[in-house]
Amino acid sequence: MRYLLLTGLWLAFNFSNAQVRVSLNQRYLITTDGKPFFWLGDTAWELFHRLTREEAEEYLELRKQQGFNVIQAVALAEMNGLRQPNRYGDLPLIDEDPTRLATTPGANPANETEYDYWDHVDFIINRIAYKGMYVGLLPTWGDKVAHMWGDGPIVFTPANAEVYGATLAKRYANHWNIIWILGGDRPATYTFKAEGGEQEFDDRAVWRAMAKGIESVLGKEAFITYHPMGGTSSSEYFHTESWLDMNAFQSGHGDRETDVWNRVTQDLLLKPQKPTLDMEPCYEDHPVNPWDGKWTRATRGYFTAYDVRARIYRSVFAGACGVTYGHHQVWQFLNNALNPPINIGDTLIGWQKASKAEAAGQMQYLKRLMLSRPYFDGVNDQSLITGDKGSDYKDLVIATRHQDGLYAFIYLPQNKPVSIDLGKLSGAAKSVSWFDPRSGKILSGLSTTATGVTSFTPPKDGQDWVLIIDDASQNFPKP
Repeated sequence: MRYLLLTGLWLAFNFSNAQVRVSLNQRYLITTDGKPFFWLGDTAWELFHRLTREEAEEYLELRKQQGFNVIQAVALAEMNGLRQPNRYGDLPLIDEDPTRLATTPGANPANETEYDYWDHVDFIINRIAYKGMYVGLLPTWGDKVAHMWGDGPIVFTPANAEVYGATLAKRYANHWNIIWILGGDRPATYTFKAEGGEQEFDDRAVWRAMAKGIESVLGKEAFITYHPMGGTSSSEYFHTESWLDMNAFQSGHGDRETDVWNRVTQDLLLKPQKPTLDMEPCYEDHPVNPWDGKWTRATRGYFTAYDVRARIYRSVFAGACGVTYGHHQVWQFLNNALNPPINIGDTLIGWQKASKAEAAGQMQYLKRLMLSRPYFDGVNDQSLITGDKGSDYKDLVIATRHQDGLYAFIYLPQNKPVSIDLGKLSGAAKSVSWFDPRSGKILSGLSTTATGVTSFTPPKDGQDWVLIIDDASQNFPKP
């Protein structure tokens, strides 16, 4: 009851802060009062389905302390979400009909006849709001729509998707912290083997209808994006459609070689311009490509904290408006006593230990770094780097700078010297320092009046570093 009372007060007090918006330059996100919003998400797909109230509180408080501001979770969950009850024995739908939510009068958690599936969803969303975070709410996982892999069953049509979208929008119309995410790890158009051979499928009508239902209640106040399958972007299906406020892509877990920076660039070159981000990069401790039966620890191994940093920093420095982190045993809230592990290789960690993994605590440093300088004027500029820029996932150095040259951040995935053209930055004197992405600490550097191409050597310890070069006259603070 205490949770309900405090959450109610929070919602009443903060309703004026409703949702995020796209910045005027169409590349970044802002809050409704005009402040920069750097999307730092966490992947919590099974949150509503697999955790109790107490466990959800434990997880959310930790993510708040770790600096996350978007929690991505699915209303109709991926892992048998329509037929396996939540931790309180409740299912989300009556007769698997999206137009009939399984609700009961009352919401008292001490009374099992009152506290239904959607009361539990409400509780978690309210707790997220109380902690000052947003919900990246997926109305459904894509297996309830697409004729592909997954538990399913397929239950959506354009007609009931519109009703379902409107139903959820009405339920959460007074919540300031809802960001709508359609898709759920599926393409909108695809070829799939079905009875009689391969068939072409086009599910865009379903997703458009769901968006229409949401906007029929909330209008353009609803912030809507789309979470696609690995290797694809929402821009491939919906870029020009007015309901899609932000593109998202999934660089995924199939290999380390993904050139994530090119995906960002491709999305940002499209017209009309829309923000974009990697909504599912490689998960920490996810086996690299475990699906073909050939995975071993020795040959492929796991994505490490370094792998996560190397991909995420380069997507953000390429121009993404944020990123979503994920841990492979957290998204499924792995508790081996309750559910079998999914593609974990040979290592059982469990969600509670995994939620404190190395990279999970490091993501906040990236957010602090990006917000420590004038944010909306940042642009990717590879011409800052002279000489050897690198060429692929192992060594590509990537730079972002203020459009007028007031600062530059350069990410070095390998501990090697880098040459920078200081003539592209403003100020007679430059403040130079090194930022440690593992700890968020700044190593005091030097002040230089050098002009033209200058070489910088990172500290000896640590594989990856960020070089910060500021116009000294700006007196920017440490991140």
